[in-house]
Amino acid sequence: MLNSLSDVKKELKKKVKKKTSGLPDLSEKDKRWIQVIREQTRKLNQNNVTRTQAYFDFYLQHPEIQWAFLGHMVSRNVGWNMTDLKGDLLTKLLPERDQKDYFSFLERGSWLIFQDVYPQFLIYDLSVKGRKDMFHLLRYFHVSTFMETMWRYFWNSSDQTALAIAMVINEQSYLEKSLIQNQHYKKIVTGTVSFKMYEFLSLNNIIFPYCSGDKREKALITGAISRYFTSLHERILIGKKLYSLLFERKEILVKVLKWAHDHPHTGSRKDYWPHLFNDINESFPRSLYKLRVKNCELRKGAERLYSPPLKYAWADSPHEESESGDWFEDWRVLEYFHKEVNSDGEILTNYCKTIGKIELAVMAKEGLLLREEE
Repeated sequence: MLNSLSDVKKELKKKVKKKTSGLPDLSEKDKRWIQVIREQTRKLNQNNVTRTQAYFDFYLQHPEIQWAFLGHMVSRNVGWNMTDLKGDLLTKLLPERDQKDYFSFLERGSWLIFQDVYPQFLIYDLSVKGRKDMFHLLRYFHVSTFMETMWRYFWNSSDQTALAIAMVINEQSYLEKSLIQNQHYKKIVTGTVSFKMYEFLSLNNIIFPYCSGDKREKALITGAISRYFTSLHERILIGKKLYSLLFERKEILVKVLKWAHDHPHTGSRKDYWPHLFNDINESFPRSLYKLRVKNCELRKGAERLYSPPLKYAWADSPHEESESGDWFEDWRVLEYFHKEVNSDGEILTNYCKTIGKIELAVMAKEGLLLREEE
């Protein structure tokens, strides 16, 4: 029985030495459950909006599964990154081919994580309702043996933090194997000059809006900066930072949760800052860009930045099945449980600078094009 993290360590060491082969026999009832779980996952894995809502709904049903809310808030950020590609600024910086490639990259990552994690949620729900460990079903969804061990540990210990950190490690390790190291995406996204520019402009602010409590439209924001997206180590640490921001500061959790409840995810940044973003394009399409924002406030007489809802920015995408295979090879990933991370949640200054940098980059690009035409 897995009652402590030292038990988990022993179990994972055994699994590294002896790779499990084959699948356990299933009852007819189990087979039906697998079909139901596959269908529910497929149905909700349509696009970023359906995934984001599914995470939130599950968290409301099972608040002990803290990653579900963390996943919901990070998924909102992925949606905003997707629609930014069709918004006022990035459409002027990135050619259409790059916009499509970046969206494909974000969408594939979002799809992969959901099809890995959501069956875990449904199997947990099944276990709770039946008051019986059903985690043997995880293997039929190619879930890592690492997570099978961690779910059993959680079932016995109710250690919510350990499960959440385990899920951060699992999802980022799975993403590394299935997306980041994929040669196709290395060629068209992460290995490109545009991606280097993307990182240079600090477009990877992860923000959690929350209610200020005084009825103003403008939400307050907390969050962290993910500086090296292609580094697995950095992504795991940023996941831990974001987790601590939400779940180690209860007053923030309550406010972020209220904001999320009051503002269904559409993919438009208008969801949190309607003073600065609009889901209707207010600017003239062919006019030269002029600075519109200063310190995250509109300049006098300026139009709001266009930030479309996801359903108007991108059509739903078909996906090929993911490759099976377990990322777990080294029990030392448990060391991430003990790594200290520090984050004060201050993101506003950097986020405002990011918008300013992008505006200047747009104006510089338009200026270069003008000079080339002269």
